[in-house]
Amino acid sequence: MDSEKAQDSPLSESPPEQYSVFTKIEKRCITAMVAYAAAFSTLSSFIYFPAISQLADSLSVSIDKINLTITSYMAVATVAPALMGDAADILGRRPTYLVALTLYVAVNIVTASAHSYVALLVLRLFQALAISGVFSVAYGVVTDIATPAERGSYVAAVSFASTIAPSLGPILGGTLTYAAGWPWIFWFLALASGSCLVIMVFCLPETSRNLVGNGSIRPMRYLQLPMRGFMSHWEKTDQAPRPLLRIPNPIKSLKILIRKDNIIITLACGLMYSVYTCICASLSVHFIEIYRLNQLQTGLIYIPFGFGGTVSSFFCGPLLNRAYRHIRIKQGLSTDQSVADNLDHFPVEKARLVVIWVPLSMTIMCLVAFGWTLHFHLHIAIPLCLQFILGLVMQLDFSIYNALLVDKNHRNPAAAQASSNIVRCGMAAIVVAFLQNLIDALGIGWTYTFMAGLCVIVTGLFLVDYLYGTAWRQKYLSKSQT
Repeated sequence: MDSEKAQDSPLSESPPEQYSVFTKIEKRCITAMVAYAAAFSTLSSFIYFPAISQLADSLSVSIDKINLTITSYMAVATVAPALMGDAADILGRRPTYLVALTLYVAVNIVTASAHSYVALLVLRLFQALAISGVFSVAYGVVTDIATPAERGSYVAAVSFASTIAPSLGPILGGTLTYAAGWPWIFWFLALASGSCLVIMVFCLPETSRNLVGNGSIRPMRYLQLPMRGFMSHWEKTDQAPRPLLRIPNPIKSLKILIRKDNIIITLACGLMYSVYTCICASLSVHFIEIYRLNQLQTGLIYIPFGFGGTVSSFFCGPLLNRAYRHIRIKQGLSTDQSVADNLDHFPVEKARLVVIWVPLSMTIMCLVAFGWTLHFHLHIAIPLCLQFILGLVMQLDFSIYNALLVDKNHRNPAAAQASSNIVRCGMAAIVVAFLQNLIDALGIGWTYTFMAGLCVIVTGLFLVDYLYGTAWRQKYLSKSQT
């Protein structure tokens, strides 16, 4: 702690090196690009749901066989990020994005032109393999360019992009299926991701700190942008060494879960994401049965949920940054956002989780209210308003968690997000598989009350990390350094 205070002292003769040479506008542009790409990771899954019936009719197969394409997609999406996260650390962020997006665009074009069930099943596997890992790489990029003091806003932007997709996906999928048929879902994904690919080819610089440091080291030629001088701040004359090539190791991501503080918060996220997925998966069914909506109207009911998440993005970042700054001031440390902080000796658990208790409490209350509102068939405006609040507070929950996870694992944030993805996707797949059985056995009201109970457990897990996470993390780091 003394060494950190000495580093932060304004009387130090040699000021610490700037954490990132990218300007604030450049950081925002980089974050916008990776957030745009991260959205396709979840959008690819949720945009597909409204087309299930039409796909079964068009390909002359049962609904169960179409559901198999969903299960297989989630299975690959559980494992693929572990490969991509390690690949991004080896080869760099920029080539990983370009290869992944190129494959994703190609797969969507072929899928839109396919007219057999076997082709759909196989191509969905490749779709998941190509895109599901960009979510974890995005957090690696944010950690590359943003200090912990300013990271809250950037993490919130990426988290928002990836969690808003489950709300917008069914709206887009239902509209496209209703107006033009299911192939246009994949044509849309190809066009949207193709535009993202073009933008990244010309505008996304290499940010990996293993390769370019804080952005001042000249990267290898294949990592440079086509336009010389654009987003280039190469102050040092030496060039980054050529990365040592090795096969990506997915086990590296699983090692993150060895630490008690990591496994506790990833389990909490897994439960919370399971609840989030259950809400998205069951909304259309509930509103069709209760309020007699058609397919197009059913897609539109996701708007309040998505709009709530959008609203949260405007104040989530400042909220996280203010809480972090408050803890820094309380400990007598510098609040300069341009230099790095020694997170190994800083209680990031308290700095991040101090703001999660209110949104988590509101999540629990709104889940109970939402379930019993549907159970008693109250006016449709009431559950729609509750959806807006749920979208807002659950987006806050996820943003706070993601900021905490990358701060805890600031040396390998992409691997940490990949391990988190394994846990949350695996748990969500299991819970969603039993969702309809739970609704049939308990009814809508008690099912959502049960989900609220899961969020109570989430609150307890975060509380354990708030109280003991810093000590556990520092104990593990001290052992690993000896």
